[in-house]
Amino acid sequence: MGNDVTLSLDDAGALCRRVLAGVGLSAAHADAVAEVIMAAERDECRSHGLYRLLGCVHTVRSGKVNLDARPTVTKSAPAIVTVDADFGFSSFALKTGLPLAMRTARRLGIAALAINRCFHFSALWPEVEELAEHGFAAIALTPSHSWVAPAGGSRPVFGTNPFAFAWPRRQQPPFIFDFATSATARGDIELMLRAGQALPPGVAIDAQGNPTTDPAEALRGAMLTFGGHKGSALAAMVELLAGPLIGDMLSLESLAFAEGTQTVPCHGELLVILDPSRFLGDRLGENLDRAERLFDAITEQGARLPSERRYNARSRSIDNGIKIPPPLYEELMKLEAAADVAENV
Repeated sequence: MGNDVTLSLDDAGALCRRVLAGVGLSAAHADAVAEVIMAAERDECRSHGLYRLLGCVHTVRSGKVNLDARPTVTKSAPAIVTVDADFGFSSFALKTGLPLAMRTARRLGIAALAINRCFHFSALWPEVEELAEHGFAAIALTPSHSWVAPAGGSRPVFGTNPFAFAWPRRQQPPFIFDFATSATARGDIELMLRAGQALPPGVAIDAQGNPTTDPAEALRGAMLTFGGHKGSALAAMVELLAGPLIGDMLSLESLAFAEGTQTVPCHGELLVILDPSRFLGDRLGENLDRAERLFDAITEQGARLPSERRYNARSRSIDNGIKIPPPLYEELMKLEAAADVAENV
């Protein structure tokens, strides 16, 4: 850690946007992608922070991403907003469709936002956190590439299939959790491989179906779901709700679509937005207080709410900047140099 490179959040964000613009993304597209990358880096979610910029650039250079993507928003039903991402990144499509989805939830009490044909690389908590800051409760879920074996199986079927939830709070940051239905995140395995670290037991199997703690063998084999059959069932639920329900790809189909290019997954995403004020009317305050009693019962015995670590990390990053391991920093500098060359051509 002593050799890490320190950057301010502003400088790191500017670097991120320059790199994305340098590979051809429009300003609005690059801003949307950079915003979610920097949110993760700021909150010390390293596997979804600046490290993900490498995968985004590779995906763009592969020719898969539509550099001229123009997300289009439609209302397919009174409470359903659909965004066609036009094969751009999901964060750009989300920015385009979220205002209408929030207005719909405010009017009806509930809305679904379905994003189709999007490249998705990010954590889901930034999305539901933004909704909670506007007073909504929210759920988000998405498949990925088929990297994860079902419980009792030995071959990949599911994606890491994250699921996120947010609850608004009046005096404190929102209550949020975001977890993959796999036993660990794919990005964490990749970072352990780069660092020469072993995996904890029980998170992956090799290509022959044997348990492994070798990250390289895990990447050639399959990840496992958390909680055995329980995580496997939740992974299947995510596949169905964020795949066939919204007319988009399963993780198996997303991996086939990549055609071996090692690009970030292309598929769909589903958000469900609920407005407590419409559910409760005049009883909103007393029920938000009831929720606080639940949180107090958790924390008063020394337990931690799931989003507290991130909020503490956020404060540190705002005050002190972020620390980047030298190998990653060198790769980012090469991307920035390439972006400068592209800009001057």
